[in-house]
This record gives sequence, structure tokens and C-alpha cells, in this order.
Amino acid sequence: MGSSAAPLLQLASAVFLVLVSSSAATDHIVGANKGWNPGLNYTLWANNHTFYVGDLISFRYQKTQYNVFEVNQTGYDNCTTEGATGNWSSGKDFILLDKPKRYYFICGNGGCFSGMKVSVLVHALPPPPNSSTPDHTSAAAPPPIGVLGVILGALVSACFGLG
Repeated sequence: MGSSAAPLLQLASAVFLVLVSSSAATDHIVGANKGWNPGLNYTLWANNHTFYVGDLISFRYQKTQYNVFEVNQTGYDNCTTEGATGNWSSGKDFILLDKPKRYYFICGNGGCFSGMKVSVLVHALPPPPNSSTPDHTSAAAPPPIGVLGVILGALVSACFGLG
């Protein structure tokens, strides 16, 4: 492998990792196209989504007007940021939901009182299909290559001049 192939192989690996990781997680944009703003029913929005460990919840808003705090249930119920465990103010915040639990988010500068609060229940990842009844009597068939395998194969072939 020549030195010019090394950067291509690194690029192929990076592309593969991005594709694999992005295929498993979902980015839930709070409020969808309406974003993080007063007067919206975020409870209804959250009830129409299923959240799993590894998903992202993202907030889109005017960074000069609003923000996001992760709080406990008391902070959520009372619109207070005391004891907040996280806060964001970029206007485009991506928050990893890394544990199966109920998360509570509010706007900390008064927007909470106008409905800018959302609570989401994050579930553990479901087990892989057929994992409850493993078959040890025969060798498992290899997984199908799929689109990701085809892309990776093409990139590796290009790196090594195999095409």
C-alpha cells in the first residue's frame, strides 16, 4: 500500500463509521419545523416519538432569545433551573440521550412559563432479532452486505486500485 492510499483508507474508514453510527441513532428535532418556541405543545410532540438510548434530541431556536436546561422533575414542574444538570445556548443544540430514563428540558429564561418545556422517556435499545433463542446447532449465516458494505468495498477497492 503506497503512501497515497493511506489517506484514502482513513477516509473510507471515517465514512463507514459515520454511516454505521448514523444509521442506528435518530435525531429528534424538538418541535420539528417550528423549533423551540413559546406556545407549542411539546408534550404532544414528545408523545409522537419513541426515544432510545443513543438517540439525539436537538433544539433549534434564536440563541439571543432562548436556551435549554436539563432539569429534574421538580424543575420541570415549577419552571426553575436550580440544580440543572446541563444547559445549552447555541441555538442549535444536539443532546445525546445516553441513559434509559425520563429526561426533562426547559427554557431557562422565562420561556418555560409559555410552554417551552419537554419531557421525554428514553428506552433501552431493543435486543437484536432472534437473540432470545440462539441456535447453537448450525453456523450462523454471514450478514448481508447491504449498501454500507458495497460503499466500503468500493472505497477499499479505490484505495488499493483493485477496481
